Amino acid sequence: MAIAVAEWSITMNIKPLVIGDLTAKIPVIQGGMGVGISLSGLAGAVAAQGGIGIISTAQIGYRDHDFDKDPIGCNLKAIKTEIAKARELAGNGIIGVNIMMATRRYEDYVKAAVEAGVDLIISGAGLPMNLPALVQNVKTKLLPIVSSVKSVQVIMKYWMKKYRRLPDAVVVEGPLAGGHLGFSKEQLSDIENLHYDEEVGKIIQTVNETAKENNTDIPVIMAGGIYTREDMEHYLELGASGVQMATRFVTTYECDADDAYKRSYINARKEDIVIVKSPVGMPGRAILNPFMKKAAQGKIPHGKCHLCVSTCKPEETPYCITEALVNAAAGDVDNALLFCGANAYRAERMEHVKDIMDEFRP
Repeated sequence: MAIAVAEWSITMNIKPLVIGDLTAKIPVIQGGMGVGISLSGLAGAVAAQGGIGIISTAQIGYRDHDFDKDPIGCNLKAIKTEIAKARELAGNGIIGVNIMMATRRYEDYVKAAVEAGVDLIISGAGLPMNLPALVQNVKTKLLPIVSSVKSVQVIMKYWMKKYRRLPDAVVVEGPLAGGHLGFSKEQLSDIENLHYDEEVGKIIQTVNETAKENNTDIPVIMAGGIYTREDMEHYLELGASGVQMATRFVTTYECDADDAYKRSYINARKEDIVIVKSPVGMPGRAILNPFMKKAAQGKIPHGKCHLCVSTCKPEETPYCITEALVNAAAGDVDNALLFCGANAYRAERMEHVKDIMDEFRP
């Protein structure tokens, strides 16, 4: 059986990912990971290899010495700096950003990325209904993240009615993804019963029908749980045009996180990966560690609010998610929120980005 799968993988026709006038030779988008996990180093390396590199704008300026005083100002400045640095590494490669809809002053983050000449914007953590209004008369591509047929129908209908445009591509984020998830805790407790591949098929059909009606192409990119080429081929068979991977890229030498964060993936067992309640009101997937055990017992004192997302209430939050994620990126893993995808336990060693991209190369 293993031989048959290997032979099929070699012979399957893998096409480049085409999003408007952008073409990625390898149909892989590296998922955005904040805070400080996917910055210019990782994004530039992926783009240089023929994929699409994504910088997460979530608290992107956390290393700035003025971050405590002016977090948003530092973030907006860092967006431009990191995009420029990624460009230097990527050559002619494609660079995008992931901007969460729930980000405070979301509009300013979008405008900063557009001014920096980013190729595309991926946006989730809520439906980015008004994103087209912020990106006019520029070539920046817009990719909303959806998790259901209903959500993709709502956003395509709204964008078409109000802005006379459709998404340039759609990212479907499934229940095996890392970080904050667009599913309820009950749904995540029995993922098999979701029969999510059926939903993916319906989303692809819906997007394709809308694209055909409007004489255009809207690629669908599958995200969540993709770790190997075989995983990618499964979704290409379902009709996706490409995949988005994040977890697989954490344990690369080029990933922007501290080595201790990367080792937490390599050391994790399957049972260590759990669904947690994020202080910003959404369920998330993370590695169980001393910090999460402590957080389950009560509030963890925190400092000044860093103005991350609009859903956080500093006076009520059980811990500061910015502080917890900054600790993760900096390597203080016992005092950190270690977001990860469902397959983080599969990481066994450090890799170079090139090695991963070669595995997915057509």
